[in-house]
Order: sequence, then structure tokens, then C-alpha cells
Amino acid sequence: EVQLQASGGGLVQTGGSLRLSCATSGFTFDDVTIGWFRQAPGKEREGVSCISSDGSTYYTDSVLGRFAISSDNAKKMVYLQMNRLRPEDTGVYYCARLSGWGIGVPTTMPATVFDTWGQGTQVTVSS
Repeated sequence: EVQLQASGGGLVQTGGSLRLSCATSGFTFDDVTIGWFRQAPGKEREGVSCISSDGSTYYTDSVLGRFAISSDNAKKMVYLQMNRLRPEDTGVYYCARLSGWGIGVPTTMPATVFDTWGQGTQVTVSS
């Protein structure tokens, strides 16, 4: 069974850091892209960052220079290091899988192309 499980969320002050983890199982890291999305109350789900099996990465503009995505293929884990957090980073963070994209990553992160989703983890940044 394909599964993804996000963890590592919490409450942090503005300027603080958190590291999210996405544990995966039931599939290999061959030709897959793992993405992080977030959803704030009353807003649409937003693609934050993703990483492909060839190491290509994508970041939405608002997190460039503050967030870093990485993967440990042997452990089948994907991480999102979030630094200099802002109140607008608040939301439920989800990890999701995209299979069979090929080389690189999508130039945007439409949620519709990601086929499997994990449960979210809440990130709250206080001002």
C-alpha cells in the first residue's frame, strides 16, 4: 500500500525554524517526485516545494531562500527545512507523490498531478 505521512509541525515564533518529515512506503523512489503543499484556513492548497528522484527541485517564490527540500532515498524520506518562518507560512502541510513525471520537476505544482497524499501536519507561526 502506498503511504505518505507528514510530521514535524508545531508552533513557532516568527523567525523560527521547523523541519518537516515525510515518511513514505509502498513504492520506490524511481521516477517519483515528492511535493510539499500547504493550506491555510480559507485558502486554496498551495504547492510549496518538490523534489524529484533525479534531484531536481522546485520552490514557490515566497519560500525561496528560506526553505530547503531534501531526500534520503535509502530511508525513503523527504524533508522540508523551514527557516525564517513568517505568520503567512501558517497552515496544514501535506506531502504528496507524483509518479512518472520523468526528468526534472513541474514548473508549477498543480495539486491535480499528485496522485497520493498523506495526512497533514499543522504549522503555526505566531507574530
